[in-house]
Amino acid sequence: MIRLWQTLKVASILVAASLLTANNVNAQAQSAEGQGVDQTLQQINNYQQMGQDRSQSQVTNVNQLRDVSPTDWAYEALRSLVDRYGCISGFPNQTYRGNQALSRYEFAAGLNSCLNQIERLIASQGSVGQEDLDTINRLAQEFEAELATVAGRVDELESRTAVLEDSQFSTTTKLKGEVIFAIADTFGDVEGQDDPTETTFSDRVRLEFNTSFTGKDNLRTRLEAGNVPEFDEDIGEGGIGLDSARLGFDANNGNDIEINDLFYQTPLFDDKITIYAGVEGLDISNIFEVHNPVLASSGTGALSRFSRRNPILYRAGGSEGSGVAGSVKFLDDKITVTGLYLTEDGESSEPDEGEGIFNGSFNAGAQVVVEPFDALSVGLVYLRSFQTEEDVNLTGSTGSELAEEPFGDVDTSADQFGLSADLEVGQFVFALNGGVSFADELGTDNSALLYTAFGSVSFLDLVKEGSALSIGGGVVPTIVENDNVLGEDEDTPVLVEALYKFPLNDNILFTPGAYVLINPDADSDNDTVVVGVLRTTFKF
Repeated sequence: MIRLWQTLKVASILVAASLLTANNVNAQAQSAEGQGVDQTLQQINNYQQMGQDRSQSQVTNVNQLRDVSPTDWAYEALRSLVDRYGCISGFPNQTYRGNQALSRYEFAAGLNSCLNQIERLIASQGSVGQEDLDTINRLAQEFEAELATVAGRVDELESRTAVLEDSQFSTTTKLKGEVIFAIADTFGDVEGQDDPTETTFSDRVRLEFNTSFTGKDNLRTRLEAGNVPEFDEDIGEGGIGLDSARLGFDANNGNDIEINDLFYQTPLFDDKITIYAGVEGLDISNIFEVHNPVLASSGTGALSRFSRRNPILYRAGGSEGSGVAGSVKFLDDKITVTGLYLTEDGESSEPDEGEGIFNGSFNAGAQVVVEPFDALSVGLVYLRSFQTEEDVNLTGSTGSELAEEPFGDVDTSADQFGLSADLEVGQFVFALNGGVSFADELGTDNSALLYTAFGSVSFLDLVKEGSALSIGGGVVPTIVENDNVLGEDEDTPVLVEALYKFPLNDNILFTPGAYVLINPDADSDNDTVVVGVLRTTFKF
């Protein structure tokens, strides 16, 4: 028993001594004071990146190790340890990685293997001779000081790591940027004028500051400037007078810098609840799921405004502004229920009569999202909106002129219902949405019914990873019933779009495409209009 105890005691010293000898230059070059926080973080990061394949397996012949050859300087030492003691372990892919830094877990695995083998040797007729034990004792005495130094450094590293783990997060702001260069033009006869617009070259710039105070929350502050043409402007003023012709990324403020997003969101109770609060640019689509994963983004999604998201549900007047919202997840996150109350941009801070939080234009509603499995998501939406006479816009400037203001410039309320879904099957992504709006003219019994629908299919990673070919189309918002003297739309306006997103690299995305307007402004007398776009998006 005395011999066994001595062997167990010094075996660990023998293994550590051999490791210390192999790394002697590095061990002596670094003092305890020299190991800063950056080095500690790097060591932790290295271990995390390599932790997936750290499990080790026993080696019975040194030639089993694919990266060890007879020309290696330590080959004979490894062969001796394998042949005499059988206590060398390799990685599952039959490599030894002799030049790789050693973690404490690997050290423990190697030490345990040697201890187990020495125990077996002692138990089998005293196979470990007195000469070997004397050698181990001598090594233990010679390296006693060095091993004590190593133990002290390990203790210090553990202490510093604990401090980092306890205070690993501090208030952090991350900068994101997006710059769009776009060439665009419209083609077709509009109001008797053949091709009334010229080819344009424009830009939109966004700088987004995302600040977190806990590591999970986010305060978004976004600056924007641009001069992208708005094709809904009248002929002679840079447009063709059609809301449905609008680009999905249009923003024209003469390239003056403006704050167009300022809101905060934070999760609570293990991310089961999320709270939103904003004073500028808090959009329904920031809160509700729009179920259009490939085309929803303004900088990298659809080229047309209509194809990005359902305009009746997510673009009605008051859809972007200030307000509060909250969502709750149930049944292992398979069901999410979200509610919101938003006012029109700039009105919540106005004390004038007919404005403010509760008397001005607003949207209040709820969404239920069901995800029965990862590839499928389905959402149901209800919105109650009120729009004062100067804010009436039931379609978010995407449909016919009549659908935008079915009763003219009068106070209007509406109940909107919608269904949307997206499904991913292999490399294909399908998206569908539809919505109806029951509008009422305040002060009268007049009512109107308008609807919209859209569907798309996207083929991912076509030619190159990260690319997408998308084709979609649908009925832009149109009035089908109206008690007001303005009446209904004569025909059904349709938009069809095709685009191809091609990543030049991780930061540059090139998107050529076009969309076609059939029966523009819900009038078959209007010729079909085509909008062609070449968009390049830079992201950092």
